[in-house]
Amino acid sequence: MLRLRASEIAEAVGGRLVGDDVLVTGSVETDSRLVEAGGLFFAMPGETTDGHRFIDAALERGAALVVAEREVEQDVPHILVPSGVTALQSLAADVIRRVRAANELTVVGITGSNGKTTTKNMLQAALERHGATVSPVKSFNNEVGAPMTMLRIDEGTRYLVLEMGASYEGDIARLTALSHPDIGVVLKVGLAHAGEFGGIETTTRAKTEMVRDLAPEHVAILNRDDERVRGMAAATAARVAWFGTDPGPADDPTGLWADGVDSTLEGTVATVHRGEESWPLRMRILGEHHVMNALAALAVVDVLGLDVAQAIEDVASMPRAERGRMEVLEPGGGITVINDAYNASPDSTAAALRALAHMTRQAGRRSVAVLGEMAELGPHAVEEHDRLGRLVTRLRIERLVVVGAGAKPIHDAAELESSFGQDTTWVATADEAEALLRAELVEGDVVLLKSSNVSGLLALAERIGTR
Repeated sequence: MLRLRASEIAEAVGGRLVGDDVLVTGSVETDSRLVEAGGLFFAMPGETTDGHRFIDAALERGAALVVAEREVEQDVPHILVPSGVTALQSLAADVIRRVRAANELTVVGITGSNGKTTTKNMLQAALERHGATVSPVKSFNNEVGAPMTMLRIDEGTRYLVLEMGASYEGDIARLTALSHPDIGVVLKVGLAHAGEFGGIETTTRAKTEMVRDLAPEHVAILNRDDERVRGMAAATAARVAWFGTDPGPADDPTGLWADGVDSTLEGTVATVHRGEESWPLRMRILGEHHVMNALAALAVVDVLGLDVAQAIEDVASMPRAERGRMEVLEPGGGITVINDAYNASPDSTAAALRALAHMTRQAGRRSVAVLGEMAELGPHAVEEHDRLGRLVTRLRIERLVVVGAGAKPIHDAAELESSFGQDTTWVATADEAEALLRAELVEGDVVLLKSSNVSGLLALAERIGTR
């Protein structure tokens, strides 16, 4: 965070300063437990609690200034605003403006139904050798999380990488208006958050918002393999660069593409091409679908005029995509656990299942899938879970354990599709799944755990993977 006076912050957020014009030297936080000496605490109402209740805790940790939506009883300089979220966003936009004026700052926005966090991590690994790089912690990509990432930059920041998520149309447009990306990346359009969006066409419009609002001097990097993303080229005034497994027409070779894609339990390989040049890519990250994320990150590097070959080495050196994202755990006893339970959508779950089937078949090992609910699918929930159960059977995954009421259609469909009903089991809780797995797993088993975070399989994967 930049060092700013309380009066400067008040002007940026359109608020009224009460108390001394203190200098803020620490970070901006919405969680009082993370406040540091000299920092700024945003006291905002939340879904389960109210940040105004934690002002005392923030002061005990050294907060110099508070932004609040109502009068503050404590003796501390504070800024009164109508909306804490709006104020947070306004401050983030002001900080980006100040840093751009003081230094060369490149902002990269990444959106898509799947792969944002993995692509962000790959890009962080590739860019940080070229200059100070700020990117989101975990998956901070919404109306609060994205501004919090923006507020971590200072005069020395060279690259700011943002994830842009959305629950509703207009969300990405607002984040784009705050940050004004120089480069916008669209990975994929799928059914993630379909419950809020209402369908794939609405999702497409929402994901288009970022490239639609790019200026002509900016660059839109688009997935040539995805028909809906490919169509976004007509919606942007920016220059378009491509990535994918499709090299594109001979008269439009712009961008990177890959072939020779394969994945084993040791990692994922491909050959990356740009024009007449080619480079081998050997990642420790599992799953052929992660090649697309790597290509997106490398395309940003290429657009920036940086060394693609070096970036490939940086991506190859990553030990994992992220905690809970195709993370390999070896608990001993010849068992391999793949923890992919941080989040799930129909597309990402299907990709993980295909990876499990392919890798175990190559290695001659037994495949075990532990699947929980995919959240936020709204009216599509039963259909999409049913579809996964049938996919498990078609892929010949040898053992299926389904966890939770929301995921039960996976089990029902697999049982109907398969002549081996005993190979699929439904349990109500993660604890029941743990007991079953500990009783059944044997040497040589490869266990994939995949679900949305709400299902509790992330913690289960870590327990099973570290026994």
